[in-house]
Amino acid sequence: MSATVPVNLPGRAYDIIIGPGVLDSAGERIAAMGGRKHICILTDANVAKLHLQTLQTALTATGLTSDALILPAGESTKCWAELERSVEWLLSHKVERDDVVVAFGGGVIGDLAGFACAVLRRGVRFVQIPTSLLAQVDSSVGGKTGINSPSGKNLIGAFHQPSLVIADTALLGTLTPRDFLAGYGEVVKYGLLGDADFFDWLEAEGPKLAAGDMAARVRAVERSCQMKADIVERDETEQGDRALLNLGHTFCHALEAATGYSDRLLHGEGVAIGCALAFELSAKLGLCSQEDPSRVRAHLRDMGMKVDISDIPGALPDADGLLALMGQDKKVKDGKLRFILARGIGEAFITSDVPRDAVHAVLRDALRA
Repeated sequence: MSATVPVNLPGRAYDIIIGPGVLDSAGERIAAMGGRKHICILTDANVAKLHLQTLQTALTATGLTSDALILPAGESTKCWAELERSVEWLLSHKVERDDVVVAFGGGVIGDLAGFACAVLRRGVRFVQIPTSLLAQVDSSVGGKTGINSPSGKNLIGAFHQPSLVIADTALLGTLTPRDFLAGYGEVVKYGLLGDADFFDWLEAEGPKLAAGDMAARVRAVERSCQMKADIVERDETEQGDRALLNLGHTFCHALEAATGYSDRLLHGEGVAIGCALAFELSAKLGLCSQEDPSRVRAHLRDMGMKVDISDIPGALPDADGLLALMGQDKKVKDGKLRFILARGIGEAFITSDVPRDAVHAVLRDALRA
């Protein structure tokens, strides 16, 4: 039931290994990469408790030794202090360029560990072993690494491709329903941005996927990774098409900043709400039919997900405040916000030609709902 998705970047090609139980092959795959026989692992407290022993056993079985730095779980770990701690820990273990560091966790650990490896000795190899659905379908693939700033999300970082991605879909069974559905927000995004048939499939199979059907989970992760790999191969450093992967993210990042990157709103929940708002904005501008945002919201509701700004607990800034937060987004170019809008499901495109009044109206209406 496993699958392999290649990412064909010249001189930096790597494979994404997907399926239940593929974590057991981690030792064999990492040993084959060469370098020192001692592996440094960056992980978080939740993942360490559930899965670290399995990973270290797989490494030991092929003659590799390992040490792990266990960081706090949560988005707040993507900060300067934990980056410094991680880099200094890796230096204390005498990690060299040809060694292999393992990022073992969700998107927070993958982003932080990848950035640490990007800046350490001007570039150290690392392996992504994503443990959340969000990380398996999105953040572990494509080489975007970084940390957050009080000014905004992911504003400090670097492009640094992994040397291998091992996505064990069996690990998804230990996620809370909320964390799994947050990751599903990124899965839905792929159908919405470029594959209407995939969205059709998700409408039919999504509930089965959420309930634990392994074949459905493997297919969803494989298709998501294939779509991302195809886009990254065309545009590794986001000069063009790669920005399509940010569907929903301009709204999402503003909402995350407004909630202090806290558990009030998980990243994938913000992506789902952001996708619904992006389709609402598209319909308001006459780019797609009103049926499209309604269909997006209906599917997200069927999955039991957050759909609207009103689903976020606690107080939020007004429309002007959210627009100001959008202005800090790293997708701003020449002072203009870049939006990913859609002419229909599966037909996303990039534009900076969006009237501020239209965005304000969509936010105002969403806050009133």
